[in-house]
Amino acid sequence: MAKFSLTRSRLHGNHGMAYRLGWWLGRAIVGFLAVSLVLVLLFKFVPVPVTPTMLFDPNGITKNWTPLAQIDRSMTDAVIAGEDAKFCTHNGFDRAAIQTAIERNQQGGRLRGGSTISQQTAKNVFLWQGSGWTRYLRKGFEAWFTLLIENIWGKSRIMEVYLNVAETGIGTYGVEAAAQRYYGHSAARLSQVEAARIAAALPAPKRRAVDGASGFTYRHGNAIAARSGVVRREAMDACVYR
Repeated sequence: MAKFSLTRSRLHGNHGMAYRLGWWLGRAIVGFLAVSLVLVLLFKFVPVPVTPTMLFDPNGITKNWTPLAQIDRSMTDAVIAGEDAKFCTHNGFDRAAIQTAIERNQQGGRLRGGSTISQQTAKNVFLWQGSGWTRYLRKGFEAWFTLLIENIWGKSRIMEVYLNVAETGIGTYGVEAAAQRYYGHSAARLSQVEAARIAAALPAPKRRAVDGASGFTYRHGNAIAARSGVVRREAMDACVYR
């Protein structure tokens, strides 16, 4: 009888521990959902003051939040041409690009992403950079925040935030800071070629020089400039300027 009572006690103890763990896990999930929703709602109207990437940048932070209306449209066209041609037609995820990235990664070599501008914005504002196993954890959070900003912010706000928080050089964030640093004037006066040079450097802003661009960055910038004209003519940026 004593042995039976001891076993039953252990079962009750294990059940109680599982219940408490589940209770705390449930509270953590609800808390995360609530906080994430509040932040997304806040940043729909308020400029993003700082991002995790900025906070951990040892080179400091140079930035200047600029409304979308004060950024030359050529910059929007350039990032759509260079980063996400389907920006106005997808719901935050480009499934074809993701599938292509998966197939390339299976072949080995350097990991490639299939992230849209919406996904990049979600990551830049709310999450961390880096690779390793945490990359897969981050992707899960990234999907959640992408869904939120697509449905709460809309395309214009996503583009505005992206153009203000994207890393555009060493210690430089946003296209206004980039325009001032590289060209000596505001983002409101960017030419098609200038905007294309900034867009060409976005995937690797610490390694790709915007001013005095050469090699791949120079060629990629020219290609983006050419495609930017297509973006404008075919109204591939229309969702941003409705």
